[in-house]
Formats: sequence, C-alpha cells, structure tokens
Amino acid sequence: MHSSTLDILTLDSPCLRGNPLGDPSVRRIPVWLPPSYHWHPSQARRYPVIYVLAGFASDAESLFQGSAWQPSLAARLNRLVTSGAMGEAIVVAPDGFNRYGGSQYLDSSATGNYESYICNDLIPAIDARYRTMARRESRAIAGKSSGGFGALMLGMHRPDLFSAIASHAADAYFELSILQDLPKAYRTLRRHDGIAGFLRHFDAAETKRSEDFTTIMILALSAAYAPDPSMPHGFALPFDMSTGEIVDSVWRRFKACDPVNVVEAHHQALRQMALVFLDAGSRDEWALDIGARILAERMRKAGVHVEHQEFDDGHRGTSYRYDVSFPKLASAIGAKAWDPDTSTSGAEGP
Repeated sequence: MHSSTLDILTLDSPCLRGNPLGDPSVRRIPVWLPPSYHWHPSQARRYPVIYVLAGFASDAESLFQGSAWQPSLAARLNRLVTSGAMGEAIVVAPDGFNRYGGSQYLDSSATGNYESYICNDLIPAIDARYRTMARRESRAIAGKSSGGFGALMLGMHRPDLFSAIASHAADAYFELSILQDLPKAYRTLRRHDGIAGFLRHFDAAETKRSEDFTTIMILALSAAYAPDPSMPHGFALPFDMSTGEIVDSVWRRFKACDPVNVVEAHHQALRQMALVFLDAGSRDEWALDIGARILAERMRKAGVHVEHQEFDDGHRGTSYRYDVSFPKLASAIGAKAWDPDTSTSGAEGP
C-alpha cells in the first residue's frame, strides 16, 4: 500500500539571521508529502499546500509527534487522505519557537522577523523544492492557540499568499485570555528581582512550574505585542513592576494585536478567503471559546463568511479537531482525492 512520507527541510532563513535573541536562523521544517507524491505516474502533478503553526512552547516537529492516546499528525493526515475524508495536500509546519517559547509568528524588533521568515523565506523555499501549486488559491494556513493566532494574522496580513484559514482556540479577546495571567507573572517576576533574574531561574530550573510557564508566556507576548528598543530587554511589560498596576499605554498595544480588534481593518482580506474556520472548546481554560464567539460575530458584522464551531472540551489535547478542519481546508484549496489505482489517477496542472 502506498503511504505518505515525512520530509525534513533544513532552511537557513535570511529574515531570522542576527535576531535580537540569538535564536538560530537555521530551522528544521517538517514537510508531509501525501501518498501519491512519490509514486504518481505523472511527476508533473502538483499539490496544494497547508501551512500549520504550532502553539506556544511547541516547535514544528512536535506537531508530528503523537501520544499514548492520540496519533501523530502524519498518521492522522494519512488516515484522512486514504479514507477519502480529505484530498491530497502537502502539509508544512514552520518553526516559530524562540528564547521565550514562541514568536506569535509576528515581526518584532524584540525577537526577530518571524512573519517575514514564513512569507518571504519559507514559502518560496517550499515552492522551489516541492511540486506545489504555487498560488494563493492553492495555499492555506492553520494553527492552534498561539498558532491559531498566527494563522489569523498571516491570513489577514497576506491574502496574496493564503486563501483559506483554520484557527483552533486562537488567542483572542485578551481581556479574558491574558489579563487573568498577569498577577501570577507579576508576582513571579518580583520574586526573582525582574526579568533577568527570572530568566536565570527559568534556564536553571529542571522542572518548569505553572508560574514559570505563565511568566515566560507573558514575556513572549510582551515581546511580540509591545516591542520597545529603549527597554533593557527590548520590550515593555503590561504592568508596573513596582505596584502591578496595568500600564494603559502598553495594554493598548496588546489590544491593538487582538484579533477581535483587527477584523475591521482587515475585513477585505478576510472576505477574499475561500474558508475562514474558527473553533474552540466550550471549557477552554483561557476562555478562548468566548474569544472565538466574539471574533466570529465581529467577522460576520464586517461581512466575512465564517464557519464557527464549539465542542465539549478544554484547551489541551484537542488535536482530534484537525479531523474537522483539514478536510475543509483541503477542499477550499482544491485538493484532489487520493486514488490508489495509478492507472486512473489524473495529473493536476501547475
């Protein structure tokens, strides 16, 4: 039986070279190739591409690692395609991991140019190496949590590159999803005498506790949403380090990145999408189900056709939802059904 393959592309990204955190510019990019890719009788056949973004504290390769109760993404995709539930597409996982655990897939003077790395370096490299259908109509972007946020932002910023979006439990409506974590981060930073002390503690700690994870996440979000070269670490925190009071000017910068607040500015890009799919678990620990509801409503008011679903679960362990979104994405970008009979499989044009 013909099966899919997982390739690893090693990319040295010009956009990430010399980034402020000293993170590597050389990235390992998993590339899932569908079952017919290598054996198809017509080596001129080209495939649409889905880019899938990992969540916070996850690198690209971790997306393709299963668990005791969940199959790997590669196994899931192979099952979806060979069962006929999903058309054949190449699936690429950009690596957006950095010193703070995640870049939010944005360009930032505090971390580096991660959006540009995907759009300007990775996509051309994928199109040059693999038999892709190198056009926006045949390209989709997806992700979960911070990756869902990234999928929304890249889709809105670059409708010239993407024509379909699937966003699972995306960071949204920061009043509920982020504000709840600020007291814990503030207290942890105070306990370690500020950012530098906390980072020394974090690096040395063999076990990262809940407050450590929350604090490094707030640093990552601050670096992505409120870069400030005048500050010692290149970004501003959303609270005063002496009192814990919210700093309004910084919080406004956070809110300016909140997907619920940028829909109106990017409604034309969203209207161009063949698919905008949102979901979240109805028991999400960061209230991202509420964020998704608000986001979907604001999209509708802006004239965007959006498909919004809720399911009975929390934030973690929900990769099974790719069984819903990936077939929709593949259909939206023109993926053709897998045919195990090589004598009847037709070739797609470039």
